[in-house]
Amino acid sequence: MSLIQEESTGAAPAGQPPRRRRALRRALYEILLVAVLFLAYKIGRVAADGHVGEALANAEHVWNLERALHLPSEYALQHLAIAHGWLIKAANCYYAYVHFPATAAALIWLYVRRPERYVPTRRLLAWLTAGALAVHLVFPLAPPRMLDDVGMVDTGHLFGPAVYGSPSTDTLTNQYAAMPSLHVGWALAVAIALIGATTSRWRWLWLAHPALTLLVVVVTGNHYWLDAIVATALLGMVAAVLNTTTAAAKAPALGRV
Repeated sequence: MSLIQEESTGAAPAGQPPRRRRALRRALYEILLVAVLFLAYKIGRVAADGHVGEALANAEHVWNLERALHLPSEYALQHLAIAHGWLIKAANCYYAYVHFPATAAALIWLYVRRPERYVPTRRLLAWLTAGALAVHLVFPLAPPRMLDDVGMVDTGHLFGPAVYGSPSTDTLTNQYAAMPSLHVGWALAVAIALIGATTSRWRWLWLAHPALTLLVVVVTGNHYWLDAIVATALLGMVAAVLNTTTAAAKAPALGRV
C-alpha cells in the first residue's frame, strides 16, 4: 500500500503504536516519576535522621532569633487555637490529610488540562525537594512542639489525628527536619502553578492554600515562621535557576531561526 493510500484510508504506518497506547505509556511514566518524587521525599527525610542534640540546640537558636526579629509567637498562636477544640482538630486534619493529596491532585489536573504547565511544575517540585533535603542534612532542626521549655505542645498527639509517633520509635519519618517547611513550599508552588494555568478572576484564591498551610504548620507546632520563610526563599531560588536554564536552552534554537 502506498503512502497516499495509507493517508486516504487513515491507516497508521507499520510499527507506530496507537495514540491511546502512547498516551497511556506517557501517563504511566509520569505517575512513576511523581511516585519517585514522593518516595524521595520520605527516604530523604529518613536519611537525614539523627543528630538529636544538634537539632534541639538549633531549635533554641531559631526560637531566640525569631524573638529578636520580633516575629509573632508560635506559642501564643497555638494556645489561641487550642482554646477552640474544633479549630485545633481542623488544623490537625489539614496537616495530616491535605498536603500530599492536594499536591497530587494539582499535578494530575495540570497533566490533563494544562500539560504545558505540568512538566515545569513537576520539575520545580523535584528540585525544591532536593534543595530542602540538603538543608535538612546540614541543619537538623527540632520542631517547636519539642520545645517543652517554651510551652509548645504536640497538638496531633493531644487532640488527634496524630501524624508522628514518638521520635525514639518512629523509623518512617525524620522529625528533626523542620527547616525548610516542604508543606509550605509545595503548597506555594502548587498555588503559583494553578494561578498561572487559569484565567478566572478568582484564581488568586489559590493562595489561600499556602496561607492556610502556613497557619496550620505553626499552630500544630510542627514548624517555625522561619521554616516557611526559608522554604519561600528556596522556592524562589530554584524557580530562578530553572527559568534561567530553560531560557539558555532555548536561546541557541532561537538564534538558528
